[in-house]
Amino acid sequence: MVKRLKALIAIILVFCLFIAGNSLYTVTNDKYAVVRQFGKIVDIKDSAGLQVKIPFVQEVTYVPKNIQLYDIAPSDVITRDKKSMIADDYVMWKVVNPTKFVQTLNGSITGAQDRVSVASYNATKNIISSMSQDGIIEARGEKLTNMITEGANSDIGNYGISINKAVIKVLDLPDDNKEAVYDRMISERQNIAAKYKAEGDSDAQKIRNETDKEVAIKKAEANKQAEVLRAEGEAEYMKTLQDAYNTPDKAAFYNFTRSLDALENSLKSGDKTIILDKDSPLVQILYGHGLY
Repeated sequence: MVKRLKALIAIILVFCLFIAGNSLYTVTNDKYAVVRQFGKIVDIKDSAGLQVKIPFVQEVTYVPKNIQLYDIAPSDVITRDKKSMIADDYVMWKVVNPTKFVQTLNGSITGAQDRVSVASYNATKNIISSMSQDGIIEARGEKLTNMITEGANSDIGNYGISINKAVIKVLDLPDDNKEAVYDRMISERQNIAAKYKAEGDSDAQKIRNETDKEVAIKKAEANKQAEVLRAEGEAEYMKTLQDAYNTPDKAAFYNFTRSLDALENSLKSGDKTIILDKDSPLVQILYGHGLY
């Protein structure tokens, strides 16, 4: 009886463990837990921890919650001006509605990648075809990425998927026309530079002409003012002389000092001999005449 009781307890324990193993499941931070009962989704668990389900009746599958990275194969695209280019994209996507994801794609990551690839390619093709080749080259970067991401999301929402970013990592030209495009772009940039230089030279010449004009006007005004001041100074000088020598005695003294100055300057030359006419004012001074 003891052996039978121990065996029964062991069987019960094994059965309980088996039931517990089919009743408990764990949810991690990077996954959704999808609970189905007879194939129908009855619950979605998105909080990490230990969860309970009905054993043998309910089953649990997991859907990734974190961002997925998918590298799309390079493809040819045609620009608005009928130029061929090669686009090499990668996509960052995630499941935002696990119920739709399971219902439409049965939770298949491969199926999701196929849909993401098609949506991204279509968005890339439509945007590239609406722009010229030069415009595409100039628009590389965040602007082009945002346009493609927005276009791709419009085709992917029905699958419970959201594209966080669709990026053209390489947008290149076919080898047969790459050199011609680069040469044309260099020529266009040189033309733009020449235009800017010509406009700058024209503006500089205008500034120089205006400056020369202003300088000429100011110089003429300064010369005019100088002439006026000079004339006023001479008038003042003449007036001062007239006031200083307005009597015969003052005039005679003035002539006397002027004669002495002239004599002094004559003797400064090194030759101490001077020949004067007897009627010269200087002779009169030397003889003591001509003071009056």
